[in-house]
Amino acid sequence: MRTGLYPGTFDPITLGHTDIIQRAMALVDRLVIGVAINRGKSPLFSLEERVAMVEAEIAPIIAKTGGQIVVHPFENLLIDCARDVGATVIVRGLRAVADFEYEFQMVGMNRAMDASIETVFMMADARRQAIASKLVKEIARLGGDVTKFVPLAVRDALIARYEQG
Repeated sequence: MRTGLYPGTFDPITLGHTDIIQRAMALVDRLVIGVAINRGKSPLFSLEERVAMVEAEIAPIIAKTGGQIVVHPFENLLIDCARDVGATVIVRGLRAVADFEYEFQMVGMNRAMDASIETVFMMADARRQAIASKLVKEIARLGGDVTKFVPLAVRDALIARYEQG
């Protein structure tokens, strides 16, 4: 069984993320969505909320593909998380050239730590390339419509969070 790891903070999960998840299922038998605990960032949503959002959004994908997708929070090194979940492939989404520079460095470091784990880059769908969680949060914070960028339940969670003030 080929296991892939798709890591991110998913704060919040976007339609770009779900696109990569669906397409990654064609590459692996089991996909682990690694929800990162990054103490250096101040996420809008708690770890529990982010995990719940990801689980809600992968349910229809599981039903559609019949594939195995699990959510796994992690706080250690990405390469250690990949080992922990038995992943032989790390799936990374790319939106633009700026993403590539950072990802290129990360791959080099990860390969130096464990050359047996490959990294696969998936280009975001053209309709989803501009979507970034940071920008989605900014649009929502300023009262803009994020319907084109996130699932409806996530849109509602963003509206509710920013209405709380």
